Order: sequence, then C-alpha cells, then structure tokens
Amino acid sequence: MSNLDTTALLVTVKLACVVTPILLMACLPLAYWLASSRIRGKRYIEAACNLPMVLPPTVLGFGMLMVMSPSSPMGAAWVNQTGTPLPFSFTGLVLGSLIYSLPFGVLPMRAAFEKIDPGIIEASRSLGMTHIQTFFHVILPNAIGGITASAALIFAHTVGEFGVALMIGGSIPGKTRVASIAIFEHTETLDYGAAGLLSLVLMIVSYAALLLISKQGDTGRKYRPDHLPRTRRTRQTSSDKQLKQAPKTTCNA
Repeated sequence: MSNLDTTALLVTVKLACVVTPILLMACLPLAYWLASSRIRGKRYIEAACNLPMVLPPTVLGFGMLMVMSPSSPMGAAWVNQTGTPLPFSFTGLVLGSLIYSLPFGVLPMRAAFEKIDPGIIEASRSLGMTHIQTFFHVILPNAIGGITASAALIFAHTVGEFGVALMIGGSIPGKTRVASIAIFEHTETLDYGAAGLLSLVLMIVSYAALLLISKQGDTGRKYRPDHLPRTRRTRQTSSDKQLKQAPKTTCNA
C-alpha cells in the first residue's frame, strides 16, 4: 500500500472519529423527541431527517456545496470568521458527513426508545424520580443497544461515503482524499490491486460494524431496580424499614 493510500485511510478514520461522537450527541435528543412527542406535523420533521437516506449522494452534495459556497450567507459568514472557505476543506467534509449520516443516527435510537416499556417509566416517576433522573437511569440503559447500533452505523457509513465526499471535499491528498475516492481513482487508472486492497479494508470495517450491532442487539443492558438513584421516597422507605427492624426496648417502672 502506497503512502497516499495510507494517508487516505488515516483521513477516512479521522473523519469517522470526528463525525460519530458529534452526530451521536446531536441525534440522541432528536431521536428521543421523535419517539415520545405527539405533536401535529411531526411526520414532516421525520421526512426531513430521513431525506439524506433517499436522495442521490450527488444531489445532496451539490446542494450542500451551494449552501457552503462563499457566495451564500452561511459560506460568507464562515469566510469572514475564519478566512478560509468551507468547500474542499476538512471542516466542510465533516459538515457534509453529518448531514449525510443523519438518518443512520436517528432511526436506530428512535426504534430503541419506542421499544421501552412505558410501565417502567411510570414506575420510576412513582418512586419520586425527576424527568432527568428517569432519562439517565431508566431510559438510556434500556436504549443502549440502539445507541451502540447508531454509533456503529454512523462510523461505517462515514467510512464508506463517496458521492458527498467527492462533491464537497474533492480529492486533496492528506486533507479531503478519503479511501473511497482513492478506490475510484485507482479503478480509473486500472490499478486494480491497490483498489482491491483498499476495498478489502473497508469491507472488514463494515463487517465489524455489523457484528457489533448484532452483539449489542443480543446483550443490551436491561433495566433493573438497583440502577435507580436514591430519591426522597426511597430514602423514606429505607428509614421506615430501619425503624421496623430496630429492637424494641421496654421501661421497667
């Protein structure tokens, strides 16, 4: 493997490692809101979140290229602040990847949130837990499988993206040239050996992501009462038990 191909792999891994945690944190409240909200018009927001999954990558890439261009308000504001344009930069590539992989972060987490039994949420509220305590101690532990699946899908999808990366980032070695673009260029020059080697690496990454999703689906953490924090009601119950168990004393006159 040449130095250029190794650099392309490093840029790809760097891109995936930057996009995955950012998109995971952004999709977590969005997925929970989509799973629990009952407001009218929610289907329009759902369709907007899923749109990057059905749009051709070149169409999505072209649209984002126009939004990021220095002649657009967003692109002009970025140039005024940083002095560099967003298109054909690593930052622009990150922004494009965030939009492109959005559905793969939202859908698994939303499905995990929707599968949670409402009874355990009501039980936690009856024990005196606040909404925040319920979310972190009851909802998140039960949705950990979906969250892990989202992280794996985001990482694998970012590693394999091509159309959006080519439209927004181009092919600048060491900056925006990712592994998928390197495979395309090797195929154009009939260098099938180098293209096959890079393809094998990406296939292994994708297969490992699927194995991780399958494992989390089988061994996801389940809700247990001992995960609950001590609330006012549980503290009161513990005090009552201690009073009942305390030895009784008698006074002899």
